[in-house]
Amino acid sequence: MKISNEFKVGLLAVISILLFIFGYNYLKGNNLLNSSRTFYAVYDNVEGLSKSSPVTINGLQVGSITDIKFLDSSGKLVVVMNINNDFDFPKNSYAKIYGGTLIGSKSMAIEPVHDGNGTARTGDTLPSKVDPGLLELVNNRLTPLQSRVETAVNDVDTLITSVNHILSSETQSSIKQSFENIKITLESLKNTSSDINDVVVKNKGNIESSFENINATTENLKNVTDSISQMNIEKISNDLEESIANIKAVTKKINDKDGSLGKLVNDDQLYQNLEGASNELEELLNDIKTNPKRYVHFSVFGKKNRPYKKKDE
Repeated sequence: MKISNEFKVGLLAVISILLFIFGYNYLKGNNLLNSSRTFYAVYDNVEGLSKSSPVTINGLQVGSITDIKFLDSSGKLVVVMNINNDFDFPKNSYAKIYGGTLIGSKSMAIEPVHDGNGTARTGDTLPSKVDPGLLELVNNRLTPLQSRVETAVNDVDTLITSVNHILSSETQSSIKQSFENIKITLESLKNTSSDINDVVVKNKGNIESSFENINATTENLKNVTDSISQMNIEKISNDLEESIANIKAVTKKINDKDGSLGKLVNDDQLYQNLEGASNELEELLNDIKTNPKRYVHFSVFGKKNRPYKKKDE
């Protein structure tokens, strides 16, 4: 049977069209020769996710993104995923957009959630989730750092301005003079230290002797302390208490007006009599000193004694 050229051209055209359709779908992630499942996820922002982006489960690519389109007038986006692998995962597993390089490409990952609510079936809509990408993480890290750097730069600028304002030529001269004075003081301290060292070296024997005397004194104090510790403190305390009791008894007798010593201390009349007698005795002694012949004399011829008279008579 002879095949016409027209049939050959038509067959070639059909095969070409089929290859084109197969290749187009393959590039989109749809393998027409394999059985696949379709899943959906809804996002407010797909963060740069594009068609043909890979879909992974635990890092293994199991499919790709076949389409991204608007859900409605709200602006929400529906992502269509084609899963070629026959791995079963729970229907409440997350469809997570993750990754992101410097050019902004994203990937899709299925995060299985084993909650016992059944297996995901083709056509199911999975819960959506978006992880921050590299640029977002870097930006989140750099934003507070940028604020701190700006604050630090402002503080440094303010500090430099203040220092320039404070460090005038007069202030610089004063600071220089202060450092010179410090240098002189350090030199003086160095010389003083050297002098002290010389004194210590020259009087080393005396210093050692002083320390020996201190050690001897310390030993004597230790012996005295030991002697005190060996004393009968209880007996001394009892003797002191007895002495204090005797003193109290004597004091009580003195305060008692019935006793002789009590009358002497407390009786005003007796005190006045004693004071009068003392005054008269003093006058008598003064008169004896003044007129000794009145009291001590010899009379050969029997002269009469003159009576005693007070000074004021």
